[in-house]
Amino acid sequence: MSSTVAADRPPIDPYPLSPYVAWAGNRNRDPILHVFKEIFPQSGNVLELASGAGNHINHFAPHFPKLQFQPSDYNVEVFETIKQNRADQKNVNVADPIKIDLTAPASWPDPKVRLYDVIFVVNLFQVAPVAIADGIAQVAARVLTKDGFVAIYGPFKVDGKYTTQSNEAFDKEILAPKVPEWGLIDVKDLERSANAHGIALKKILDMPANNFILVFGRA
Repeated sequence: MSSTVAADRPPIDPYPLSPYVAWAGNRNRDPILHVFKEIFPQSGNVLELASGAGNHINHFAPHFPKLQFQPSDYNVEVFETIKQNRADQKNVNVADPIKIDLTAPASWPDPKVRLYDVIFVVNLFQVAPVAIADGIAQVAARVLTKDGFVAIYGPFKVDGKYTTQSNEAFDKEILAPKVPEWGLIDVKDLERSANAHGIALKKILDMPANNFILVFGRA
């Protein structure tokens, strides 16, 4: 990453309502939206995991009027912010947020209530344990439609290697606070978790700023 970007960027802080998360969301939301316009279905149901403040889901929703969007997070303290963002943007196709803890199966959605054509996750794994991938895979296996997919956006290692020097520098910065679950993980780790639950990696899409969108579907 350039020194200019680093200078303008707030200090890394994964708290959903932090200035850093807002900065990162504003920076990446339009490139993600561009891809989502190409791969999302015309109609159906979309679930976001780890919605945080709801910046992404409320930015995307107006562009897909025939899709119904479901925000979720394990932290119920962010729910009012999600709702406020929804109100500010007058999004009629964004539901009230629901609690989903990816480590707690009792909180996972009931497939008898609704199946989802798309599940998406943005910027989670650099500040979350790789074990969260098991939760995502199990939720996908549980509530994804037959032809649905999971889209995971973020920076990752590929085959144990950094794809760019800037990603290596970013990883060192994340690792510096010595928080055990922080740091870039490898695409293979996500793929391994997915495969254990009947979910397979279908595509790896290159994104700006040395990020990727990983697209998973039923094996």
